[in-house]
Amino acid sequence: MLGATGLAAIGLDETHESAYRALVCVGAADVPDLARRLTLGEYDTERALRRLERHGLAAQSSARPGRWVAAPPGVALGALLTQRRHELDQAELAAALLAEEYRAQAAEPAAHDLVEVVTGAAAVAQRFLQLQLGASEEVCALVTGNPVVVSGTDNDAEEQAADRGVRYRVVVERSVLHLPGGLTELSAALGRDEQVRVVDTVPTKLVIADRTLAMVPLTSQTLEPAALVVHASGLLESLSGLFEAVWRDALPLRLGATGTVTEEDPDGPDGTDLEILSLLLAGLTDASVAKQLDLGLRTVQRRVKRLMELTGVTTRLQLGWHVYEKGWVARERQG
Repeated sequence: MLGATGLAAIGLDETHESAYRALVCVGAADVPDLARRLTLGEYDTERALRRLERHGLAAQSSARPGRWVAAPPGVALGALLTQRRHELDQAELAAALLAEEYRAQAAEPAAHDLVEVVTGAAAVAQRFLQLQLGASEEVCALVTGNPVVVSGTDNDAEEQAADRGVRYRVVVERSVLHLPGGLTELSAALGRDEQVRVVDTVPTKLVIADRTLAMVPLTSQTLEPAALVVHASGLLESLSGLFEAVWRDALPLRLGATGTVTEEDPDGPDGTDLEILSLLLAGLTDASVAKQLDLGLRTVQRRVKRLMELTGVTTRLQLGWHVYEKGWVARERQG
């Protein structure tokens, strides 16, 4: 049988597509001849032809009864594609209207609609995926060291959200650094410009998307995995406040020149920052600094931007004066 090439999008399955392709090849054929070409029974072949006729892709010959003629693909398929595009446009419009209705309803939700209980490992993982894919601005997370169904570590959804410009702020327990693969995943997160901090312990696992939706676990390790999904409410505000309190007390994790993850004082530069500053003050370009320190150009630029934000300056010249005043370069040379 001839292989299908993608006409399923306009409502043809493999059998119908193969019948149409065969009919196009010969121009016209009767049912027995076409059945042999398709290695199908005559009954199934005729059913396929009737289906093609309903789609405007084939017609019975008026000159020779019993023979079927293929409609020109450019005209017939073009019409079907136009119809399908119209249907998709209508579906997109309907989805937009439903989304607007949902937002209007969510503005004053009933008390029982403020919280969802999701049970089962697959359902919890799916809800966590939706939460990240639905975020448009920021995802905040508290991550413990205990293995769970979902976590704040690297995954496809996180990468997709980061590619869309969604910011990530994550606080991990220090024990996460010692989990198998923990440092690798944290390095990948830092490499995507995510902000990651560490504390000895976090009070609970928690994920918040755009400050409008949060997810927290409900179960102990002896029960079926379950999670609480919290919509905009006083409870959500409390969870957001909890995250911010933990975030303020946590120490930033930095990605070193060799790809290592280290804890740093939030009030000063790390060793790699000092190396970058020394080379820039010596007159090297960002690209030259990146090459000499075996860093990515984007990493160098990101670190310089962070140092400017840290020191409250707006130009690199001002940053240079600040570096000398703080003695950062001298400190690096003494080290």
